[in-house]
Amino acid sequence: MAADSPPLNILIVGCSIAGPTLATLLLLSPLPAPQKPHITILERAPALRPHGQNVDVRGAGVTILRKLGLLPAVRAATTGEEGVQFVDAGNRVWAAFPADRSGEVSTPTADIEILRGRLAQLCWRRSEQVSERVKREGGAGIEFVFGEQLDELEQLGDTVQVRFAKSGVRRAFDVVVGADGLQSRTRRMAWGAEGEGERVRRLGMYGGFFSMPRVTATDSAWRRWFHAPGRRGIMLRPDGTGERTTVFMAVVSDDARLDAAATSGRGGVQVQKELMREHFEDVGWESGRVIREMMATDDFYYDAVAQVKMETWSKGRVVLVGDAGYCASPISGMGTTLALSGAYNLAGALLHHPNDPAAAFAAYEAAMRPTVARAQKLVPGMPHILHPETAWGVWVLNAIMFVLYRSGLISLLVRFVGPPAHAVPVKDYGFEELSEDLE
Repeated sequence: MAADSPPLNILIVGCSIAGPTLATLLLLSPLPAPQKPHITILERAPALRPHGQNVDVRGAGVTILRKLGLLPAVRAATTGEEGVQFVDAGNRVWAAFPADRSGEVSTPTADIEILRGRLAQLCWRRSEQVSERVKREGGAGIEFVFGEQLDELEQLGDTVQVRFAKSGVRRAFDVVVGADGLQSRTRRMAWGAEGEGERVRRLGMYGGFFSMPRVTATDSAWRRWFHAPGRRGIMLRPDGTGERTTVFMAVVSDDARLDAAATSGRGGVQVQKELMREHFEDVGWESGRVIREMMATDDFYYDAVAQVKMETWSKGRVVLVGDAGYCASPISGMGTTLALSGAYNLAGALLHHPNDPAAAFAAYEAAMRPTVARAQKLVPGMPHILHPETAWGVWVLNAIMFVLYRSGLISLLVRFVGPPAHAVPVKDYGFEELSEDLE
């Protein structure tokens, strides 16, 4: 950046994983503090919650967390999941695949399993710490705005004009980054809502996430995965505290109501819960307990399992990162790694092209496209092959898992079909690398 150029004024929409990671990295550039970007992070939730679904961090994601000095804190906050067990209606274990603690093999349970909310909190706190240091050194740092969202976005010349929905405040930014997830409001405003059906590719799978009290008689450090006819499945997983169990209820179906409910947002929670109850009330196993706790919980989240595919992740001075631009779906095992890698590469591109957003976005896409293409390439037949239609199909699935378990072939299989996180490059952009203790 030229000495007489003002620092970039950047708005990041979303304070989950990609958003605060991007902000932190932008402030870790070798530029003097007064020349570092002025960053605003906008988050629609009034505060970050330390819960949510289980996510894993693999390969390049681990490398980036290490560069941020976050790896010890992340490891200390993991769920402690020992692996995954395939169980039947009688809770008999057909197969048990332990986690790979070396971090070198992409087994179903990664070396690092953590609740999304916990990881988001750690990323946010690190961004706060770095921001405070930059402010002490004379820079602008990060401005956090919680409980707010955009309701207008217009590009005028070299600025993006936005309006905050609740306050009505209008502001102008040099760059707007959409880091607001699969249902990105930024993407809809910048690219047009009419194209969402083409950009967001449904996979025919719908899921509900929530947590419930742990029952010591059955819940353990193992993930238990139960399948039922009708392409339905329930996962029960440890949350790391020993007090709660996290739940993922998934159904693969062409029921149009499931798809409609996925677009209703938080306002449709009761409808979403009723749909999940209807689809799971006859599956047996521990479904009675699961449904009862689902109806009572206040941390329920429901969505379609989908991928986001776009010809370009930028439009003018608006750019997307993470799930907002290239969601690979939870079944890819790559969501968190893509969020961290995307933030890393976008920060690097903006550092090296501070006065030319178009060039920065082109460099960012060139770095990320091969990784995204590989991450979005799912095993043929997914998610249907892991969610059989008939009772016979469920038996066959469990039998196949039994053979893989007894033969040890699972370790060979995951090398070919496991998440490709270890193949994701991490370039050297010259960012300062942090220790666990920022001071």
